[in-house]
Amino acid sequence: MNQKVVLVTGCSSGIGLALATRIARDEKKRFMVYATMRNLSKAEPLVEAAGRTLGRTLEIKQLDVCSEESIKACVDSLPERRVDILISNAGMGLIGPIECQSIDEMKAVMDTNFFGMVRLLKEVLPDMKKRKKAVMDTNFFGMVRLLKEVLPDMKKRKKGHIVVISSVMGIQGILFNDVYAASKFALEGFCESLAVQALRFQLNLTLIEPGPVITEFESKVFEEGQKTDLSKADKVTADMFTNIYLKNYKQIFESLGQTAEDIAEHTFKIITMENPPFRHQTNPLYTPMTTLKYADPNGDLPIETFYKMVFEHDKVFNASLNFLKLLRWRSRKSFTLEKDKSN
Repeated sequence: MNQKVVLVTGCSSGIGLALATRIARDEKKRFMVYATMRNLSKAEPLVEAAGRTLGRTLEIKQLDVCSEESIKACVDSLPERRVDILISNAGMGLIGPIECQSIDEMKAVMDTNFFGMVRLLKEVLPDMKKRKKAVMDTNFFGMVRLLKEVLPDMKKRKKGHIVVISSVMGIQGILFNDVYAASKFALEGFCESLAVQALRFQLNLTLIEPGPVITEFESKVFEEGQKTDLSKADKVTADMFTNIYLKNYKQIFESLGQTAEDIAEHTFKIITMENPPFRHQTNPLYTPMTTLKYADPNGDLPIETFYKMVFEHDKVFNASLNFLKLLRWRSRKSFTLEKDKSN
């Protein structure tokens, strides 16, 4: 059987780990997964999760999306440099007032979340275009590096599906997520532009847009946010960040958050579709919030709505979160039952 080659970045934990192991466990064994990470000393959780698939339908490789040399070395190590599905998942988070963040910190987020993907795609896509089909995912500069490496090969083969793990924050920015949202907006605009060219080479491109996801990644972002030096922020801004944003962070994730396994299941369904969509939001509870943006051409509606929810109707905001938490529980139960029926 001719297996599709899947290259996944950022697999040491969270969504990347869940994606790699879920695809490798495909009962029909349709995929050969190359799960990558920057630091192989952190591979133990992936090794444990991979189980019997390790060495069979899953192999672990080193890849740093911030290094063109690392990307090229990884792609060169693959049989015939072939990548059918590129999932660029490596990313960084950053929260807090922008006056308390350095330009270097902001550049690091963009370099990993966007240019990393582009670097890889540039290396693979030309060959994909020759074969006609593949998949990809990440934030911005990391994405650029990935694209640079992968895109040429995809174009040559005219075969490939590019699956990009984006975020609803690539559609609507959220308070104190300025830089992270910017990296996702960059990714979304980049992919919208690239999609037209990809179609010319018979390549598929899909943006996966999760809302909050409960992972080690998010826990680290929250912990770093708690350590933010707010000395450069004015009193009102510091109070907003500490007593509104950080105070409600955990509750928002408990109410709206999905698991990494949820995202992996959604992505698995996308890569096995004959005609995958350009956009796919994984969390239906978040859809009404992103819909606000398209309901008002002036863009005022979502901004004013979020402002009133946070600053003028905090009781309604908290009640809404509790209600959404109930809906989240019911939808997870329904999703589990559907999976059980299909097995």
